[in-house]
Amino acid sequence: MNIVLQSRLYKAIFFTALTLFIGIVGYELFFGYSFIDALYMTVITVTTVGFGELHPFTVGEKIFTVGLIISSLFTFGYAVSSFSEYLISGTFFYQLKIKKVQKQIEQLNGHIIVCGFGRNGKQALTKLKSYKRDVVVVEKDKELIKKLDADKVLNIEGDATSDDVLLRAGIENAKYLITALASDADNLFVVLTANQLNKNCKIISRASKESSYKKLKFAGADNVIMPDKLGGAHMASLVVTPDVIEFVDRLTISGDTTTNLEEIAVNDLPKEYLNKTILDLDLRRKTGCTVIGFKNSEQDYIINPEASTELTKDSNLIVLGRPEQINKLREIF
Repeated sequence: MNIVLQSRLYKAIFFTALTLFIGIVGYELFFGYSFIDALYMTVITVTTVGFGELHPFTVGEKIFTVGLIISSLFTFGYAVSSFSEYLISGTFFYQLKIKKVQKQIEQLNGHIIVCGFGRNGKQALTKLKSYKRDVVVVEKDKELIKKLDADKVLNIEGDATSDDVLLRAGIENAKYLITALASDADNLFVVLTANQLNKNCKIISRASKESSYKKLKFAGADNVIMPDKLGGAHMASLVVTPDVIEFVDRLTISGDTTTNLEEIAVNDLPKEYLNKTILDLDLRRKTGCTVIGFKNSEQDYIINPEASTELTKDSNLIVLGRPEQINKLREIF
């Protein structure tokens, strides 16, 4: 429907321009008018403003002018009808919305793309919003797009498996991509496409079948999550170690929790801390947060690292603290 309306609008513009062209050329060629005089006569004729002629008309000029008036009435009637339908249908404002969103997305760098706004996509968005991260959602369901618009979430309407849609979502500047589509085949296609468009983008994919896990990893997904498997394991853990699981569940920024986990990239710290130790960072005194984990440049994890652990390039710290302590951590570092 949008394409048809746009085509009608373009036709109306074309016919209007054609009418003006015929009028100007006709007055010039047939009756010897200068360009300015021909333009003047054409404009006052097609707009029917009622100004007088430059000189008394001959029979030929009268016939040509009558023909120009009749054709312009049909042309402008068609133009007004097309433009009114374009406005009433909402296409005009829809195009404005797309341009505004696209401009905002083009200004993002290091943002996160979430493909699919189903159950898992919604959970991912809620979590990311609580961390105040820049997110762009890709969804093809119009009803879900309306909900995203109402919540003022940047979104792209379209099929996430399309190169063009991912490019519009800013895949070239994105730092992470989460694909949570219902079909494993679609997720596989998104992983392949995203990996081709941005080699540095970390990709996290949802999978519903065990057989899809290796395929997604082979395609370029950095992490593959199976929600059903995680849910079953989580329920079993609540039976075996309920207090531990409840405590771990509290280590989140969402909701009214009292404890948060935060990750700090050593590369993002002030340069004077590079190759220094955790003791030199002095997080406990400055923020109240406690370092509970360390991931070195070889991607090895150290639980409860020693204070003498060196802060090497490309390593990460995992810290624990209350919300106000985490906020202070973000302000300082």
